[in-house]
Amino acid sequence: MIEDPAPDAFEANRRYLGSVAYRLLGSFTDAEDVLQDAWLRWQAADRTAVADPRAFLTTVVTRLCYDQLGSARARREAYYGEWLPEPAVSYADGPDSPAELAERGESVSLALLAVLEQLTPAERAAFVLHDVFAVGFEDIAASLERTPDAARQLASRARRRVRDGGRGPDGRPAHEGARRTGGAGPAEHRQAVEAFAAASSRGDILALMEILDPDVVWHSDGGSIIRAAVRPVHGADRVARLVAGLVAKWFTPEVATGRAVVNGEPGLVWYDRTTGTVGGVLAFTVADGRITEAYVVVNPEKLGRIPAVEL
Repeated sequence: MIEDPAPDAFEANRRYLGSVAYRLLGSFTDAEDVLQDAWLRWQAADRTAVADPRAFLTTVVTRLCYDQLGSARARREAYYGEWLPEPAVSYADGPDSPAELAERGESVSLALLAVLEQLTPAERAAFVLHDVFAVGFEDIAASLERTPDAARQLASRARRRVRDGGRGPDGRPAHEGARRTGGAGPAEHRQAVEAFAAASSRGDILALMEILDPDVVWHSDGGSIIRAAVRPVHGADRVARLVAGLVAKWFTPEVATGRAVVNGEPGLVWYDRTTGTVGGVLAFTVADGRITEAYVVVNPEKLGRIPAVEL
């Protein structure tokens, strides 16, 4: 008989499981709901028959997320404007420790999470579990109730679609900039973000156009609560003028911008100088020293978990 796993096995894996759920769903709120349901199932399970609690719990969480993805897609299609994932923000000036990276899996950029929205639930699960968390296809197959070969094909198909930047209803790339990221290193990425911050703070349209790729795409999510562009804005000239206009209108002396780590990459936040409360998050993709895509989240319902900036 297999001995009963440690009673805190769920808690020992909570961070990892939450990381899996967030990357599968793109929402911390939905991920927490999944973890609560998974905990109840763990309590009801015959744990003496569980040889590997982590693998067992990964399967439970994956199946719960898989069930949610169908209804989530319907909700997001009815969303006002463009739906973007909830950003994960920290203010650490450097990478996490190897232990933290191993625990939660490789960071997934906001751009990639947005592209994952274009995949089927099965493709997304196979890609995230295998390519991000290095779960074997045997375990993925058990989670999705497919054969290992079918799971491998799902991951391969998802990988191709991710390289193409996802596809919209018209068959064109839904997130063109994400397809052109070019794998900019942290230093190049940070330099581009800082140049953007400096130019935007001055409202300098010419300087903005120098740092923006000619085919840059600006995505924004206000959730009908905060005014934001309903559709993506294309082109350096239009994006530069949009940014300059937003800065002139909204950036009062009470508002400041600061550097942040957004989903593992250099990004920006703007915040209240008095309270440190974050009012918006910007994430970027960079290729050849220029910003190819910007993701702006101002929906307050997606910012509540972000820690205040230390004043």
